[in-house]
Amino acid sequence: MIERVSFPSATGDTASGALALPPGDGRAPAVILVHEWWGLTDQITATAERLAAAGFVVLAVDLYRGTVTRDPAEAQRQMVALPRERSLADLTGAAAYLKAHPRSTGKVAITGFCMGGAYAFAAACFIRGLSAAVPFYGLPPNPDWSQVDVPIQAHVAQHDGWVKPAAVEAIRATLVARGQAMDVHVYDADHAFMNEQRPEVYAPEAARLAWDRAVAFLRQHTA
Repeated sequence: MIERVSFPSATGDTASGALALPPGDGRAPAVILVHEWWGLTDQITATAERLAAAGFVVLAVDLYRGTVTRDPAEAQRQMVALPRERSLADLTGAAAYLKAHPRSTGKVAITGFCMGGAYAFAAACFIRGLSAAVPFYGLPPNPDWSQVDVPIQAHVAQHDGWVKPAAVEAIRATLVARGQAMDVHVYDADHAFMNEQRPEVYAPEAARLAWDRAVAFLRQHTA
């Protein structure tokens, strides 16, 4: 089951998203899910439901606050115009919402894809109290890596023209030098290989392996 919910952003105004609950009525760890540059699409809400079926309380945050597109040029415009501080405030509010949710254990992790992967990385630098971050093929601009205090598992594609594996490996080296844990998994695939609604880039075998690794990592660090 998935439902649209509203919650307070850290800016003081209202943010929203799609909430998916795991089976049963017991408490479970929580995950913030951040969408691609297309917006909060059906594919992302289906991903939220899939994470919920794996045992998590999931909130897919609508950073665009209602806008969805299938046009790459419009998606690019939306992403560039998105206020970064407001987005991080919305994600901060999402973390507080999930910590207090009656079905949540209070442990909250974050994951995201493409633009959402960049925000998952940024959240690891900006939001305190997270349990883990799992970014997929995204990188934020000019983050302060010295602020990272959660384990990170990053997933990148060997043939990605935007998010180069070497750049992600450099982040790992920076964090490891500080004693901070980070894993990097590189796949023989292209950007957006997890998106099953984009057959031109979807890589089923890589997607299955990445999903299993991500779920195991989230379970490990929210237990």
